[in-house]
Amino acid sequence: MSDWKDAFLRTRVIPPHSQTARQAPGSPQALQLVFRQIDGLHVKQSESPASLQYQLRVTLFDSGHQHFFGRTWKSDSHSVSGMQGQSGRVFFNEVVYFHTSLCLSSVVAVVELVSLSTRADGSQDAVGSGFGLLQLFTGRADTIISQGEGRLSLFNGTPRALLHPTLKDPLRMNAALSVMEGTQLLYSIQPHPALTPIMHLLPPNILVSGHDSIPGVMSSTDTGTADALRKPRLLKSFLCVLDGLRVALFPSVEVFESNLLQLLNRDCQNTNRGVEGRSVIVQERRLQVGVHNGWGWVEKPHVLVLEREAEGSGAARARGASASGSFRQTSTDKLSDGLSLRGSVELKMMRDVAFSIVFQLQYVFSCPLAGDGQMTSTAVPRAAFMQCVRWCAWSLFSDPEGPGENVSLHLQGGALPNPWGAMVYSASTQQTDSGKCVIKFKFSSSVEGASCSTALNVSHRETSAPKKLLSASQEERILEPTASTLQSPRGPALFLSQLVATSRYPTMSHTVGSPWQQQLPSLLSPSPMASAHQLSHVERPVAGSIVHLELSVQEREGNRSEEEDELQELTFTPVHAPVITLGTHASGSSRSTSRRSLAQLFSSGFPQILDNQNQVAEVLDPSEPVNFNPQREEADPLQANTLILQFLAFTRVPQAGVNSDWPSTVHFTFQLYRFPPVTTERLKLLDPERNSKLKSSSDYPCVLSVINKDGTFSSGCPGLQLHYRVDPQFLKPGERGWFLRYLALHSLQIDVWDSESLMLIGSAAVELKHMLRQGRAAVQVNHELEVITTEYLQDANFASRHDNKHSATPAINVYTTVKGILHLRLGNVGGSATNSQSSLALPPLLSHVVQPSDAPQGFAGGGVPALTVLQLNASNARRARRLPEIDSELARLLQSTMREVGGAALHQQAEAKEVRQRKIDRMAAVRQHEEQKATPPFQDSSNVTRHRAERVQHSRDLRVIEAYRERCKAQEITNMLSQAITTKHTLYATLGTAEFFEFVLKNPFNVPQTVTIECDDPELSVIVKTEEWRYFKELTKTLTPLEEEMFLLKESTLTPQVYLRPKESVHVPFKYQTFICGHTFPLQDTKGLKTSRSPQMAQKHLSNTINAKSIKVLFRGEDKKPLAICQVDVEPTPHVVDQTFRFYQPELTFLKKAIRLPAAWDDTADGSATLHVRCSDPNVICHTTNLTPGEPQDVYLKVPGSPSPQIRKFFITIFTDPWLASPAQIWQVYVHYLQRMDLSCVCGTLSWHSLVLHGTQAIRRVKCYTSHPLELQVDPGEVFALPAQGVQDVCVGLRALRPGSRFFYLNVVDVDTRQLIASWLLCITCRQPVISKAFEISVPVDGGKGSNKKISFTNPYSSSRAFNLRTDRPDLLQFKEEQFQVRGPKANSCSINRSQTLSGGLAV
Repeated sequence: MSDWKDAFLRTRVIPPHSQTARQAPGSPQALQLVFRQIDGLHVKQSESPASLQYQLRVTLFDSGHQHFFGRTWKSDSHSVSGMQGQSGRVFFNEVVYFHTSLCLSSVVAVVELVSLSTRADGSQDAVGSGFGLLQLFTGRADTIISQGEGRLSLFNGTPRALLHPTLKDPLRMNAALSVMEGTQLLYSIQPHPALTPIMHLLPPNILVSGHDSIPGVMSSTDTGTADALRKPRLLKSFLCVLDGLRVALFPSVEVFESNLLQLLNRDCQNTNRGVEGRSVIVQERRLQVGVHNGWGWVEKPHVLVLEREAEGSGAARARGASASGSFRQTSTDKLSDGLSLRGSVELKMMRDVAFSIVFQLQYVFSCPLAGDGQMTSTAVPRAAFMQCVRWCAWSLFSDPEGPGENVSLHLQGGALPNPWGAMVYSASTQQTDSGKCVIKFKFSSSVEGASCSTALNVSHRETSAPKKLLSASQEERILEPTASTLQSPRGPALFLSQLVATSRYPTMSHTVGSPWQQQLPSLLSPSPMASAHQLSHVERPVAGSIVHLELSVQEREGNRSEEEDELQELTFTPVHAPVITLGTHASGSSRSTSRRSLAQLFSSGFPQILDNQNQVAEVLDPSEPVNFNPQREEADPLQANTLILQFLAFTRVPQAGVNSDWPSTVHFTFQLYRFPPVTTERLKLLDPERNSKLKSSSDYPCVLSVINKDGTFSSGCPGLQLHYRVDPQFLKPGERGWFLRYLALHSLQIDVWDSESLMLIGSAAVELKHMLRQGRAAVQVNHELEVITTEYLQDANFASRHDNKHSATPAINVYTTVKGILHLRLGNVGGSATNSQSSLALPPLLSHVVQPSDAPQGFAGGGVPALTVLQLNASNARRARRLPEIDSELARLLQSTMREVGGAALHQQAEAKEVRQRKIDRMAAVRQHEEQKATPPFQDSSNVTRHRAERVQHSRDLRVIEAYRERCKAQEITNMLSQAITTKHTLYATLGTAEFFEFVLKNPFNVPQTVTIECDDPELSVIVKTEEWRYFKELTKTLTPLEEEMFLLKESTLTPQVYLRPKESVHVPFKYQTFICGHTFPLQDTKGLKTSRSPQMAQKHLSNTINAKSIKVLFRGEDKKPLAICQVDVEPTPHVVDQTFRFYQPELTFLKKAIRLPAAWDDTADGSATLHVRCSDPNVICHTTNLTPGEPQDVYLKVPGSPSPQIRKFFITIFTDPWLASPAQIWQVYVHYLQRMDLSCVCGTLSWHSLVLHGTQAIRRVKCYTSHPLELQVDPGEVFALPAQGVQDVCVGLRALRPGSRFFYLNVVDVDTRQLIASWLLCITCRQPVISKAFEISVPVDGGKGSNKKISFTNPYSSSRAFNLRTDRPDLLQFKEEQFQVRGPKANSCSINRSQTLSGGLAV
């Protein structure tokens, strides 16, 4: 009670003016005020700067009604820096938070500067040094908050001057108040939507700091930050129930109400409000019950109606007997009537000592309005009024032992402060402790399996390490029903590439002027999620958890005691449960490789990373943070960067269902920056030498070696090394900053594949921030990355308990598992650039404005040789060419020999070669003519016939050419003339990014023109909305004129039109944006992998890009003739992929999936931003819903099916800005379609099933691979020939070792081309076997010795039989002989060995 009372008395506030409260818009606004420093403070000669202390005090003020309200906030005391007689400076750096619904321009914040000095007696003296008025709201609907930074001038005097009548007019304030010359307060104000979730705990108009303790909000010591309100977090809440609530009034209800009515009637008679006699009567008795945290009501109090119990009734007797026998505190033991409540009250509490339950007893009275006494009481109109008679507050945590089950509280009255701020009735006689009014009830909480006294213990906030409300086991089991593993929705669409970049990473945009406009942390610390293994535990619920209520039943049974009778929570799996996007995992690993293994690994002779001076690159520690300075990177003389990726080794992790030597060959797929996606060569895992001591351990790194085309291993250096050259010739203008930002904030996702089975082993992610050189010549860093994947298993115990309950949903436990460790080395070698000017950013004024040139461009006259045409920088200069060279159809129509002559001249570029060839042809023709003259006509008749035929063909060709020229003349002349008014502009377009530019359109005529803008490409459009135009101009920093309502849209075609005055020029805004990308169905093959041992240089070719094209925009006048032409050449650019998802789905079925964005997306927006999504595949339905701030955002997908084994690939672009300028993230989604088959078996029993394999168009040599070869056998198991267009039966032998539902995969691979022929998704349902015997073995935990036991077994058959032994936990249980022969009927014993290393709580 004392904690609540102290908080209540300390946080009392002055309410705002009633008229101002009625004028409030309604919706509250949360604000953040930052007071940085005061400059120009004058320090007197008599004052010592060292002894001066200053303090800021802020109070809300209503200038319209000259009314201070709220509570004054006081900052800490700060000293002044400066010399005597000079201007000083005081650094405050204080942050103030508050929320208010009084968003009016008359509401301001009064900031007072107070100087503090110490008196002789040790007390502190505060003297006002000046004040200022901070404007909080503008009053405009579009921008309510006056956000931004500013300087506030201070006035001399005290804020009390604002109450003077002459200062009621704001215009006379400057005349009446004097300004402190040179003294200004540097401040900033901005909205703070993060305060919205705690508005119910913090009353409005109260200014608080981040270190203030607000009941119900985690303090700064709990959150780990100095400012607890920057991102406030709520405490855990629980439900409590008040049952059997009863109020006992002293000495009885009848006497209490009689005295009360007598006083009220006397008061009514004195004020002439009532009639003579007992006119005031009791109409209703109410009880208000609510939760109060000392600052305000947590929720609106409950209003309950009490019923009066007659004295001596059966109910009163029963209640009185129960009260006298059960309650610890009673007012009297005799039976008396009281006020009781039917039913119970449910309240939500938080684990804070300041939280209390407050009760208020209210009486509703009615009195007649007439006072002449001539009418009866029933006919007189009556007025009702309410009066508070008693109240009390009860803290659950006041008793160190916790609250009891039965509670009795004393009600109090009188003129004491209360949460309602109302006057409370007080009896005229002094009451003793034994004669006070009492409220009694039975208290219980929603905590299961624990009593109230043990469950509701909480320590005070003053302690350094506050205890939790519940114990650790109770809190995990009751208040936090979260699975201990990563949860995911059940169903066949099951696989997900886990390691992806988080939403805090931006996407490269060519529209934004500078990549550094967005906030960038200077200290890049390691990722908070240390590894993928840690992701499977609920340490970071925001980063990796699926919204399921699935609980591990086995863990609950193992942790609860035998006496507990705990209700089990049933599994609830929502339809299309959302997949939460996971965060980036750090490069470190929770598994550490031993020094012996590292020595063995790095002695294998991997190539070193050297700089330009052949010096070894500096080695960085991946666990240390990176100090990133963008200016240092920009000033680096080595502008070229060579990114090096070295895949060194792969460490196998023992897995259930596979052999110890799996995998034997691997390859990797990834995409770095906007380089094309890479599928590496096949790499062999080389085991250490047989005589090595490492062979005894299964956790050793296997060096990777490239496999040649003939199947042999490469003789060069081990590992695989890839080079990526990033220089100014590769980067587009202004892109260098985006590339550096990509390295600083992004992670590289690497998918690891089994090269034999073409199955995905898992995914790993590595942060690229250590590749920033920061002025160094070269850097390198070694990483050990966990390769993780998701696996699915049904809870067998859950399924067995609900076998007869068809309504129960099977529980699918989805968890992450580590498949291996990838040893990767990253490096960056700096180099000099030959052309560094190409990477400089273009001026914003010129980069987005297309200005047609007025100067004539072309050829002045004379000969036009071929080389001169190539050198001319003119678009309207054309060199004459032969017609067969222009039109291929015309060349096919020509029949004379000139076709060959023209064809031979196609490859001649220089004029000298053409002249020489022409002279040779003329000489040959002269010689042929002379020979014909020397020969008699009758001796060469064949030549005459041949020449006559050639002349006929030549004449025909000339007529064809003449007809062609007449047909194309008008079109060619028009095209040539249009080049004079054509302006070319090149765009480097990226998927989803809007490219903005303005075209300067001029009216060349002396009369006005209405110009129609025509464009046949829907991806290039005119920006007709003024708000959108203004947004892009601010985004690109384009300082050109902007006009309101500039365009007119035709009603039929919606074609924009613009009106131009004579000789007038206007800027026409354009936006090019495409969401369509090439969609193919790639197969998983490694046929085209490179096998060269030289360093592979990444080439600048296009992949994952949009299509290149040329778009013409025609500006037609009123006569339908073009005034200008803008030709936009779109150059495609690969985009950066932020996240990759992989789903496995049965063929020809729809995939329905919801991807949930993490909570970090709420921090990037101001709470009012709307999420937009677009998909690159028009056949995929992708959308999202607009929710209130704070609600989780889901992206819904519906993907059509395809036949197996095709893979559908598409991209999803996510936007947070209203005009979809630049995507915040780009997701790459793969949907693998498989043939589905449901199989059922008994645990440990081998069952065979048949699959039908269809052949392709050609005969192939194929082999079948399974994801769990120890549990799933295939016949034929070796390579076999699959006939063309044939059918092959594949037998599958299933022996599952674990009960429940699981998912296996079967791939049929072409061994020659490494292509995937067919793929199956096998949904396994394994039932538990009939247990004939049960044994119990007790061994020490963690490091104890194993145990050897013998089990007797009798052959139940009459003949001799061979028996095999199997176990579902081979890691814990081993057999001396896995197969033995027993003659029948005869007993035999089998020996088992229990593993030495055992974790507590496991059972076999």
